[in-house]
Amino acid sequence: MTRLHLHLLSDSTGETLENIAKAGIAQFENVEAIRHFWPMVRSELHLNRIMEEIAMNPGLVLFTLANSDLRRKLENRCRALGLPHVAALDAVTDAMSNILGQETRNRPSRKHILDEAYFARIEAIQFTIAHDDGVAHENWEEADIVLAGVSRASKTPTSIYLANRGYKTANIPLIMESPPPESLYRLKHPLVVGLTISPERLVQVRRNRLLSLNQAPETNYVDIERVQAEVAFARRIFADNGWPVIEMTRRSIEEAAAAIINLFNERVLNDAEAKAS
Repeated sequence: MTRLHLHLLSDSTGETLENIAKAGIAQFENVEAIRHFWPMVRSELHLNRIMEEIAMNPGLVLFTLANSDLRRKLENRCRALGLPHVAALDAVTDAMSNILGQETRNRPSRKHILDEAYFARIEAIQFTIAHDDGVAHENWEEADIVLAGVSRASKTPTSIYLANRGYKTANIPLIMESPPPESLYRLKHPLVVGLTISPERLVQVRRNRLLSLNQAPETNYVDIERVQAEVAFARRIFADNGWPVIEMTRRSIEEAAAAIINLFNERVLNDAEAKAS
């Protein structure tokens, strides 16, 4: 199995770019494509942050950027890093330009019209932000996905990524001294997914978090025996309720989100088949 990091940069929602990437990958066998999705890239500051991530996970860069200055900066940075980069729509728009005798409009994709899909994505983002870290659990039944896990298991960034893909996502920290609300175990509509992580990696993440906040780096929060107990507590809850579990120790947010979306789609398909039978 060959692994390929695929970076998708768009100045709009990126749906067209993602479909192109999927179609391309489908032409190859035994390839594991790790997609890094970067929508709404419209500033140099945003691009600089993205390039730092790309440098850490080098691969193929596909982009649709209408802003010529931003596009030039991306191309220069890719060349400096020795990374292949492709403007995914250039061949198509160039051919149309020649046939129509017109220049393309130099502005972010006109696909960014406020259509139904766009509003759904905005609604998902608003819902997810309002239901972060166990907040407003009385509304969880309205979610598409609920993520559960111990503190610093990447619940919030994964939720935000899923929201940008159009999924209403809530998340809840599992704390031994403070059991989650009973409503968590009675949810019908949302897919509940457990996020877990090795205790050793979790201690490292938490210690870095404390240092970034200028707090004492040696507390119960990073005690290895305590952390092992927390992780075991969460795993028991996952097992008792039959929730699917995503291991986050060596997974990126993009990889975790892709796995969760696959689980969600499988559930929707199974529900549809059950109703039809």
